[in-house]
Amino acid sequence: MVAGTPPLPPAPGARPAGIILAGGHGRRLPGIEKALAPLAGRPLVAHVAGRLGPQVAALALSANGDPARFAFLGAAILADEDATRPGPLAGLLAGLDWAAAGGHAALLAVPCDTPFLPADLGLRLAAAAGPGGGAAVAASPDGEGRLRRHPTVGLWPVAARGALRASLARGLRRAGEFADLLGAATATWPAGPADPFLNVNTPGDLARAAARLAAGAGG
Repeated sequence: MVAGTPPLPPAPGARPAGIILAGGHGRRLPGIEKALAPLAGRPLVAHVAGRLGPQVAALALSANGDPARFAFLGAAILADEDATRPGPLAGLLAGLDWAAAGGHAALLAVPCDTPFLPADLGLRLAAAAGPGGGAAVAASPDGEGRLRRHPTVGLWPVAARGALRASLARGLRRAGEFADLLGAATATWPAGPADPFLNVNTPGDLARAAARLAAGAGG
């Protein structure tokens, strides 16, 4: 390639870049940083990385503070562009900018507290987004059978980073609202017998996740 020549766009069907969103405070796990909470002998985020890593071309983690605490992941550690913009969308923006710099067309984003992500997450979200390179988010039924979107689990076009930066400047903070702004499609998974989008938010959730792993019901 001649110096200064822009990189070629990714080939159709190329795997997206991936990011784990770990910027939350995790206040319901007192005394423990959520991403580093121990689950079956490994940090919670390591389980998430093990699920996401094989589905993406490159992996990053959105986290503020000392990046050395996540060195064991071997992933790029991305701080928020603006510390006054808390929440997953700030981490998503950092990820989209990083993915753009790497020549990726899309970014597969997940939160750090979902240790049972499906192995076909990227493929099914891409199918829902369609060939035009749109956005798509995951959904599954809740305990009462009502469909629940998981907007922090989504496939996002890198081209949307300008819209996200402008939305954050206007005060947008919810991933679901940004998904609606982009007209994101929805890919649905069944919840049973084990919900692939189980969130670990409390000590009880952590215990249930450990029991699920011990029973070999990781999904």
